Amino acid sequence: MGKLFDGIDTDLAQWIAVQHLFFVATAPLAADGLVNVSPRGQDCFSVLGDLQVGWVDFTGSGVETIAHLRENGRITLMWCAFDGPPRIVRLHGHGTVHLPGSPGYGDVVARHPAHPSTRAVVTVDVSRVSDSCGYGVPLMDHVGERDQMLRWAQAKGPEGVLAYRAQRNATSLDGLPGLEDAVSD
Repeated sequence: MGKLFDGIDTDLAQWIAVQHLFFVATAPLAADGLVNVSPRGQDCFSVLGDLQVGWVDFTGSGVETIAHLRENGRITLMWCAFDGPPRIVRLHGHGTVHLPGSPGYGDVVARHPAHPSTRAVVTVDVSRVSDSCGYGVPLMDHVGERDQMLRWAQAKGPEGVLAYRAQRNATSLDGLPGLEDAVSD
C-alpha cells in the first residue's frame, strides 16, 4: 500500500477531517473475550503521517480499547457519512497506547484543545484502508458536541478523575490490564 494521505488520497484525509464521529473496534486474543466498539467525538483525531493517525483518549467508564491494544495491538477505525454522499471508511492497523510523559503523547495532545479528562493518546500504524458504499447509513444532522464529559471532569477535579481511573480503568471487562499500573498523570 502506498501513502494513505498523499496524492489522490488527500481527499480521504479531508473527508475524515470533517466527520464529527468515528468508531474504534478492538478485541482481546481470547476466543471468549468481548469485542469492543466505542464511539469517539470531540476535537481529538489527527492525521500524523502518510500511514499513521492518532487521537486523544479521554477517561471513560471502561478501558477496553487501551487493554486490548496493550495485549495485541489490533484495531479498526471506522467513519460513516451521516450527511452528503454515502460513504464508509475503515482504517485497519496496529495501535499503540501512549501515556502522559511517554514519547508520542505530547505531539498529539498539543494538536487539540486541553481537556481535563485526557488519559492517554492512541496512535495507529495503518496497514489497510477499505472504502465502501454506506448506502444503509441514515442521514443525520450534527447538532453539536455534548459537554457532559467536560463538566464531569471539571466537577471531579484532577484528583477525582485520577481516583475514578484507579477504580474504573484499572482492568478491562475481560480482566486484562488497562491502566492499573498507570492511573496518574
